[in-house]
Amino acid sequence: MTIFNGTEKIGEIVTRYPGASNLFRAYNIDFCCGGNRSLHTVLRQQGTDAALFLSALNENFAEASKHKGEDIDWSSRPFTELIEHVIQTHHAYVQQELPLLSEFTTKILRVHGHKQADVLPRLHRLFHEMKLELEQHLFDEEEQIFPLIRQYEQEPSPELHQKLTAAITELESEHSQVGDLLKEIREVTHHFELPEGACRTYTLTFQKLEELETDLFQHIHLENNILFPRVLQSA
Repeated sequence: MTIFNGTEKIGEIVTRYPGASNLFRAYNIDFCCGGNRSLHTVLRQQGTDAALFLSALNENFAEASKHKGEDIDWSSRPFTELIEHVIQTHHAYVQQELPLLSEFTTKILRVHGHKQADVLPRLHRLFHEMKLELEQHLFDEEEQIFPLIRQYEQEPSPELHQKLTAAITELESEHSQVGDLLKEIREVTHHFELPEGACRTYTLTFQKLEELETDLFQHIHLENNILFPRVLQSA
């Protein structure tokens, strides 16, 4: 039986079926910052065969449904629990990986920059621009916005909701900036394609960048498509 027909928004699909994120990534479909678009719209813009894509999506969903219960339904969990998950899982990962990737992108630029002049200098700049953005963003969330959401969950008020509405708008804008940088990084690296004879550090750098992209997509999805809409709709 068909479950998804393409009229659904991308973010809603991943919220209902987290495993869809793997298929979206395989087709380079942005499900975090671009989660507000309908699936049909995106497939049409990319020139992707909608029938084939929907068939694969629904087959994957049917298979995953046999193992229902293995994924947490964050759309029904308390705000505080979702926030803690984001901090402990995604913030902790980003804070661990950013310094390492800073070192790696700098090293491969120094060693291989003369051979990969069309890739590595721009990659180095884009990554460090994203690093600065993320470091400030995570700090703002943990020290300012998340405590406000926790407070609102315990003591809701129109004033606090109004304050959160403005803050969430700003956070979503920052997410879009990070999403744009991720797209540029993927483009400049030709989808993390390694040059012939790439050394171990070069290989590890691209692997880690792709892993970071995957984590950030899931991280931003949990906030943009689940946490923030729930907070805004709770007034």
